[in-house]
Amino acid sequence: MNLVKTGILLAALTALFLVAGFLLGGAAGALIALLISAGMSAYAFWNSDSMALNAHAARPVTRASAPELVEMVQDLSVKADLPMPDVYVIDSPQPNAFATGRSPEKGAVAATTGLMQMMDRNELAGVMAHELAHIKNRDTLIMTVCATVVGALSMLAQWGWLLRGRGNNGIGIVGALLAMILAPMAAGLIQMLISRTREYSADKLGGEICGNPLWLASALQKLGSGAGRIEMPSAEKNPASAHLFIVNPLSGKGVDNLFSTHPKMENRIAALKQQAQEMGRTASPSGDRQWGPPTVPRSRN
Repeated sequence: MNLVKTGILLAALTALFLVAGFLLGGAAGALIALLISAGMSAYAFWNSDSMALNAHAARPVTRASAPELVEMVQDLSVKADLPMPDVYVIDSPQPNAFATGRSPEKGAVAATTGLMQMMDRNELAGVMAHELAHIKNRDTLIMTVCATVVGALSMLAQWGWLLRGRGNNGIGIVGALLAMILAPMAAGLIQMLISRTREYSADKLGGEICGNPLWLASALQKLGSGAGRIEMPSAEKNPASAHLFIVNPLSGKGVDNLFSTHPKMENRIAALKQQAQEMGRTASPSGDRQWGPPTVPRSRN
């Protein structure tokens, strides 16, 4: 059901993009919009992983530099029936993590040093399982396409005044103003709905992968307060990547929260607790493997 809803929302986003192009420039504007969207989506498809990782200065780690983290991701990948993704660390005190890559074979996960210092092993396993769930669900590709179309629509709106009245649609300046003001807002709402849908799905599958949804629920409890108190400069400079993270890395307040790409934390935690009850899990189930905080790798100087 979530996949169907996501497909419908992506279709709505693409249709909105074409309508905006038509309002701005008639048939020619719609064609230009289509070409821009296709070109940017193709570029993002092939470069989404490097774009996201470079934006946050993520550095690759190995068994030698971060043995516990890499081994944890490998163990969880086996449980998730996924190829081993590349593992990265972001030098930031804000606790957070994200996944990227256009396919499971090209997947990558990144964790901040703040996350690794704040979480115990169980909680970190829950977070990394959540990120692997995004890769397994191919959310990384879906969200990359979504963010690219939203970005292209915003760019089209900025160019709108140059295109106004050049089509034969008879709407002219009124159509241009509507497209420039309303289209980006509508695109933001659609992106929000897609992101929230995928977060709930990743939480559920992540709980299954790590074996105990309460581990992820406990991690989210800490993330909800930690990420809000500690700023991440790289996220503030690249807000378009905010939807990739397990919790919103931005420090925006007030009206920005209305368009948040992440569900309310209490709703996510409640859903995980319900899932744990259905699975018969407790916070520290007997016989379950106990993960613990990994060694934080040193920065390269």
